[in-house]
Amino acid sequence: MALNDLERKRIEKTVGVFVEKLRPPPPIRSQLDFGFRVTGQSIELFEIRPQWNKPEIKHESSFAKATFVQAQGIWKVYWMRADLKWHRYEPVPEVSAIENFLTVVENDEHSCFFG
Repeated sequence: MALNDLERKRIEKTVGVFVEKLRPPPPIRSQLDFGFRVTGQSIELFEIRPQWNKPEIKHESSFAKATFVQAQGIWKVYWMRADLKWHRYEPVPEVSAIENFLTVVENDEHSCFFG
């Protein structure tokens, strides 16, 4: 079951504010930017960069994901490893609120999200 419209709007607003803080100054955004998407019960954070030999082509590289498990009322936290697969973020595998997920990503104590 997907998030209801009210939850989805609240999450989009909260994550949108977080991503806006991550974004570099406007002159740099053509070379590096950040974005997010909400799909079903998951929120995915990604960076946006131009292709090295064709700058008009933009590539998204996901680095963090949270999936809501409604039955348990928790968000499971994932990070994208070099094998391009999602792995549970073992230092903090789950959180109770989306704000806590964003705090985990921002602190990035184990350099999994931002390298």
